[in-house]
Amino acid sequence: MSNNNKVYLIDVTNRDGVQTSRILLPKLSKTMLNIYLDEMGIYQSEIGFPTLKHELNYINANLMLAKEGVIKRTHLEGWCRAVPEDVKLTFKNCPEIKHLNISMSTSEVMLQGKFQGRKTWKDVVKTVSEALKLAKELGAVTIGLNAEDASRTDLDRLIEFAVMAKETGADRFRYCDTLGADDPITIYDRIKALSLATKFPVEMHCHNDLGMGEAVSVAGAQGALEAGVDSYINTTINGYGERAGNCDLVSTILALKFSHVLKDKVPLDEHVDLKKSWKIAKYASYAFNLPIPIGQPGVGANAFAHESGIHADGALKDRRNYELYDPEDVGRGEPELTETGRVITTGEYGGIKGFRHVYAKLGIEFHDDNEARRILELAQYANLHTQKPLTDDELRLIAHHPEIVRTILTVDP
Repeated sequence: MSNNNKVYLIDVTNRDGVQTSRILLPKLSKTMLNIYLDEMGIYQSEIGFPTLKHELNYINANLMLAKEGVIKRTHLEGWCRAVPEDVKLTFKNCPEIKHLNISMSTSEVMLQGKFQGRKTWKDVVKTVSEALKLAKELGAVTIGLNAEDASRTDLDRLIEFAVMAKETGADRFRYCDTLGADDPITIYDRIKALSLATKFPVEMHCHNDLGMGEAVSVAGAQGALEAGVDSYINTTINGYGERAGNCDLVSTILALKFSHVLKDKVPLDEHVDLKKSWKIAKYASYAFNLPIPIGQPGVGANAFAHESGIHADGALKDRRNYELYDPEDVGRGEPELTETGRVITTGEYGGIKGFRHVYAKLGIEFHDDNEARRILELAQYANLHTQKPLTDDELRLIAHHPEIVRTILTVDP
């Protein structure tokens, strides 16, 4: 295994997480997640669908935040189908977009089930290679090619697909365990064989239908690294995602940092800052309006709680008896204080005095009431948009980047 191959994280909360049935995320919240993922050192965020009309203002505004240095390192990447018309529409809608993942089904089950015999495997490969070439021509700097339902696709077919992607200028091949049906040993073997045959970086995209989302992801990544290529793992915050969810961001980082063997065998991108876990997990839970499960690794309410006599005694004598890592490692340990006396908040129905008071507490002063009024109006719309009290970081973003926030909040059918 080459010493410098490592695992990079691509978070797909803003694309796969939000396309989950019954859960919603306002565009301002998606923006905050991109900012937090960047603070956390995550390599890439799949920010949404550049072919969807209602995503355009949000995507273009986030690309502007990157241009202005608010989002510093994280690649902001769009997702579309691997067909030329989607690629064309992507760049028409979002001319500044630089990173893309384009997707096509590869399994015989899906080709028959979705295309009903209208497209052969040869047709699929031809269409995808045209889409890849076009994306490069139109200005894509990095492209991942996704094989949907890769787990049920013949290995020779996946190798052919990945080699075509490599020769056509793609940067990575995304192996999608779309139904969450793989097991760690099989996926390790398949990814290692695929990586040895193609010498092309593999991106793991695994679902949690059998409760093994993280296990299959890290096993696949190990197979790729042992074959001498980089690997990328797709995650979502708190594991939110379709059906039983996706591979969880924090659990994946914990596995690669603290599993006795993986921490040496499967090195993680050194930019990743585990200490940001608590903040991003809490914000996602608040924004999605979904609780964090009590036993969630690292960030669940009981992740560091001990009651059983023997365990409590052992943990008090030496935390390493019963804890693999510390609350501080994931950014916990500070008591969370909430006001119990007079509280002044601002939002949809706030006035100028209360508004200026709230901002003064954040250390932000306005030149005069007129400037404050312009930002207040924006905060009112933002509150209307998120339908929950604005967080301090949201209020800061509104004050520092009013025009960009105005774009994010605008949907023009």
